[in-house]
Amino acid sequence: MKFFLIITLAIISLDPASGQSLEDLKKQKTELEAKVGPIQAQADALKAEIDGINAKISTFPGWYSGAFGTIGANFTGRNQWFSAGDLKDSKATTILGSFNAFANNLETKYFWRNAGSLNLGWQKLKTTPESNAKFEPVSDVLNITSLFGYNLSPKLAASSLGEYRTSVIRNLNNPSYLDFGVGFTYTPIKNLIFVLHPINYNFIFSEDNSQFTPSLGCKIVGDYSGEIVKGVNWRSNLTGFFSYKSSDPTLHNGTWTNWLGFNVFKGIGVGLEFGLRYSEQEIAELQNYYTVGLSYKL
Repeated sequence: MKFFLIITLAIISLDPASGQSLEDLKKQKTELEAKVGPIQAQADALKAEIDGINAKISTFPGWYSGAFGTIGANFTGRNQWFSAGDLKDSKATTILGSFNAFANNLETKYFWRNAGSLNLGWQKLKTTPESNAKFEPVSDVLNITSLFGYNLSPKLAASSLGEYRTSVIRNLNNPSYLDFGVGFTYTPIKNLIFVLHPINYNFIFSEDNSQFTPSLGCKIVGDYSGEIVKGVNWRSNLTGFFSYKSSDPTLHNGTWTNWLGFNVFKGIGVGLEFGLRYSEQEIAELQNYYTVGLSYKL
């Protein structure tokens, strides 16, 4: 018995925290935090210096490219859940994803800006355990733009734009929109552009030619991308077409898309994509979609 008592006392004496009170531990934590402070301040200063160098590098002519994406999934299941009514035994699976990329050549006398975005989503809803449901597309947008401009001044350029928009899962080119136009581009800052093309033709490819009518009109585009606060990146794109042709339904259309990325660790974070669209040729109501999920920035 005496032997076991000695062993127990020895083990307790080896525990470094056994003789420490709560106040001792708080004091130890404060001392360690005080040591970390100067190191963290030095790391923040170096990070700020690196960001400053990157900002200077970005002012030089040349190619600049990047990409980021978001993927999200949602799984819902019920078993005899009374308040769900007809869906009391349902199961739903939703998978959504978006991808964005750009490649810009910014020279002293001219620029060439290219961008593409793809948003896809599928959902499978089983209303009963015996249901033979399949994944159906719930989001399907492909958009590609190419803007070329010759600088008339540091901020104003004569420009031409090509833009293509369609679906890829279903109804490829039914409808799809292809814009070609010329006009001017205003760039107040590097990451913000405004495009005004009063001469623009909106081609529409569709099996229903009576409803989807191409026409001549005016094209406007606004695009911004940048870090709004530390760790939060935002890109916003507004594109609109105003037809010179009178028609019922009207031939005007517009799309406003926003991408938000919240960086958590080394490019990995939470991403949000939200889009609004209005086109009476498609449907006389405001359309919208959104995707939320994990994001990654290259």
